[in-house]
Amino acid sequence: MNLANFNYVINDQIKHCHAVLEEKGREYALDDDRLGHFRTAASEQEITPKQALWGMASKHFTSLSRMCKTGSDDQGLWLEKITDSINYLLLLRALIEEEAADEKN
Repeated sequence: MNLANFNYVINDQIKHCHAVLEEKGREYALDDDRLGHFRTAASEQEITPKQALWGMASKHFTSLSRMCKTGSDDQGLWLEKITDSINYLLLLRALIEEEAADEKN
C-alpha cells in the first residue's frame, strides 16, 4: 500500500471512530459524564472502571482474534470490530487521564 492510500485509510478510520464515539456518547452518557457508564458498571461488579471497560472491550478483541485466525470477507464486520476496539482504547486513555487529574487535586 502506498503512502497516499495508507494515509487515506488512517484518516478515514479516525473520522469513523470519532463519529461512532459521538453517536455512542449520546446513547450511553445520559448526563454530561462520558465515562459514567464505566463507573456504573464497575460499581455494580465491585471492580475498577478500567477493569469494567476492559471486560467490555475484550469481546471485540476476541472477535478480531478469531477473525484473524479464521478469516472473514465481511468488510463491514471488520470495520465495526476495529472501530470499537480503537474506541475502547481511546476511552481507556480518557479514564487514565481522569484518574491522573483526580490524583493531582
